[in-house]
Amino acid sequence: MTLTCIAVDDEPLALGLVCAFIDKTPFLTLAGRYSSAVEALQGLHDHPVDLLFLDIQMPDLTGMELARVLERNQTGSAPRIIFTTAFNHFALEGYKVDALDYLLKPFNYEEFLRAANKARAYFELINRPTITLPSVPEPEEEYLFLKVEYQLVRIAFNDILYIEGLKDYVKVHLRKDRPEAVSRPILSLTSLKALEDKLPSRRFMRVHRSFIVALDKIEAVTRNTIQIGAATIPVSDQHKETFNQFLSRWS
Repeated sequence: MTLTCIAVDDEPLALGLVCAFIDKTPFLTLAGRYSSAVEALQGLHDHPVDLLFLDIQMPDLTGMELARVLERNQTGSAPRIIFTTAFNHFALEGYKVDALDYLLKPFNYEEFLRAANKARAYFELINRPTITLPSVPEPEEEYLFLKVEYQLVRIAFNDILYIEGLKDYVKVHLRKDRPEAVSRPILSLTSLKALEDKLPSRRFMRVHRSFIVALDKIEAVTRNTIQIGAATIPVSDQHKETFNQFLSRWS
């Protein structure tokens, strides 16, 4: 598979280095080089590509602003982005616009190739032919995948105690009897509603605007709260009726 790409950077030396790395990589084809995001936007309008190697700090229109424009205005398959920047504090913003990777200047060819290979793996995955198999019942999944930083993390349903909504993030609280590496709360950039749709309703319940609980981890209840371990979780009026129906099965 060959990926068409462009490089965008207002620093001539940095732009030349990225272009040289692209030319050196057999599965990448350089379709254009631009010294400003404004020029790149026009070029993408005339000639769509698969991949952008995009600097962030540029005059007039920053790389992050260009990424947001492309995200809002895409009419087909938008190009994927690998950011190149000298400032590591942009990593979280790059995550928010769903960048494939983030190269911190100065980077060498080995680091560039690692990011390019990640892009190739992504495009090979989405372009894999669909095979139609006979319809058979599928077993219910016992886990879900959450995007954490730049990777997907598998979380077993049985390890989840409760999930807390924090504005643009969710915080997944896990069992404490697991190894330390998998017992710390996990932060993921998603909404509580999106996560609620992925969880089996027989095992999890939304009890508050900001909380989903694992029903089999409830240790005690009062009129308006749930106890799970050391956590006391409120039950809002909006969800009380549904929760009381569940509680009636305990009686």
